[in-house]
Amino acid sequence: MSFYKKIADLGTRLFKKKTLFKYGFNLSPMYRRSTGRITYVSDDLLYVRIKLPISYKNRNYVNSIFGGSLFSAVDPIPMVQLINLIGNDYVVWDKSAEINFRRPAKQHLYADFTYSEDELEEVKRRVQEDNEIEITKTTQLKDAGGDKVYCEVKKVIYVADKAYFKGKRNGKNQ
Repeated sequence: MSFYKKIADLGTRLFKKKTLFKYGFNLSPMYRRSTGRITYVSDDLLYVRIKLPISYKNRNYVNSIFGGSLFSAVDPIPMVQLINLIGNDYVVWDKSAEINFRRPAKQHLYADFTYSEDELEEVKRRVQEDNEIEITKTTQLKDAGGDKVYCEVKKVIYVADKAYFKGKRNGKNQ
């Protein structure tokens, strides 16, 4: 069990899951270095919003937000959000990612991460039928008004039945 998982398990005894999600990310060294900050998490964890402020910590040579900051601010959210939404009977991993820069970001950016109840039920149904699946989540980093897209990140997330995955790792599901 990872360090972060142990903290999350302990923390849910003391705090609401949404509070732990928000402050756990915002205080963790790995996420703080992205310069992104989670600003809102819905009670049911289906919606998360981040802000990526432009600052001296993430400006690049041409005075816009460094591409690595754009990517790392959105990278962990869809996977960790899904883990918390579908529960412990599944293995969830990031499989691949693709980033497309649209325009230089010279102001604060925002991104929204959403899952719907229907989407979660579909994931569970497909995993029950096929044991393992891949889903694609797309996140756009936008200006404060939501008018302009500065960057788009597509993430492919692997989801498997935990028992099936364990058998696969041990060579039983060939």
